[in-house]
Amino acid sequence: MTAPALELRKTALNDLHRAMGGRMVEFGGWDMPVQYPAGTMAEHLRTRTHAGLFDVSHMGEIDVRGPDAIPFVNRLVSNDATKLVDGQAQYSALTTPEGTVIDDLLVYRLAEDHLLLIVNAGTTDKDWDWIKSHYQNDDVELRNASAEYCQIALQGPDAISILQKLTDVPLSEIKYYHFRYAPVDTVPSIISRTGYTGEDGFEVYAPPDKAEQLWKRILDAGNFGSDDGVLPCGLAARNTLRLEAGMCLYGHEIDENTTLLEANLGWIAKLNKTDFIGREALAKQKEAGIKRKLVGFEVTDRGIARDGQDVLIDGQRAGNVTSGSPAPFLKKNIGMAYVPVDFADAGQRIQIDVRGKLLAAEIVPLPFYKRAKN
Repeated sequence: MTAPALELRKTALNDLHRAMGGRMVEFGGWDMPVQYPAGTMAEHLRTRTHAGLFDVSHMGEIDVRGPDAIPFVNRLVSNDATKLVDGQAQYSALTTPEGTVIDDLLVYRLAEDHLLLIVNAGTTDKDWDWIKSHYQNDDVELRNASAEYCQIALQGPDAISILQKLTDVPLSEIKYYHFRYAPVDTVPSIISRTGYTGEDGFEVYAPPDKAEQLWKRILDAGNFGSDDGVLPCGLAARNTLRLEAGMCLYGHEIDENTTLLEANLGWIAKLNKTDFIGREALAKQKEAGIKRKLVGFEVTDRGIARDGQDVLIDGQRAGNVTSGSPAPFLKKNIGMAYVPVDFADAGQRIQIDVRGKLLAAEIVPLPFYKRAKN
């Protein structure tokens, strides 16, 4: 007998996604929209030029409270949580003793004794178990608070003007990677100037029972249905947008077999702070030098590189594609891959094995796309 299929988790917007024609797929144990009727290309381009709206409520939230909240978290993460001030967020990682990545995450400082950790959907349970296992009589209260939040991301150059219609807080005063507590359409929310698209924008955290209200009101405020209005976007556009922006995806560019230094994330490995799990291994690797490195590449032949395909240098297998797809805004076929550090310089010619056909490609600087600053 085959084992019964596990029932997929659903965000509070699941019914609305289906009513709007979202094509639903399994992702990290969740039933999520991969795209809407407009299609991935349109969703991607609308986010780059105007605004896209994303349901990211599948992400996990872990609440850490108590006098030891900051030192406890700082012992587990690679970045320096002691540098945070109230109302600030920080990109960081949970690392193994070997310096590899259990998960990448955001650390929000809500107060001196209160942090909120935003973790990936597919790793929430693993992260929760890891964090709990390192409790050492610390004066903290840990809670998996994932069910207490919906998370809606409004991204793109028009995001600030759209969201401003629904809140009295001056959004232009919120700096990048900072947040405010404020009502959005009367709903008590955390408004965070963060995102995963390479564009300016906001992520709104609110009670799940208010998710449909916020989703509909943001679409209304963004003139959904007009040629330059906001578009609801699925996982596919979220992936192509983050790839153009050169952002890592857990399970692809980073995992428990890759270190932060190999993944170009040495900037979040604060080796001069108090000890954290993996610090010693990362310090040794930094001193010895990495042997492989994450790079970006453009396909110069006709064809598309896809995740998992082999990378060849001088006819020899040298690595594999971690992420690959067309780049809708750049109108190129791009990807990221690990290659030996001696062959990681821009201009290096490589080949991608696409089902037995070798496509020519060239290593280029990351990120592929960087938005113009206002």
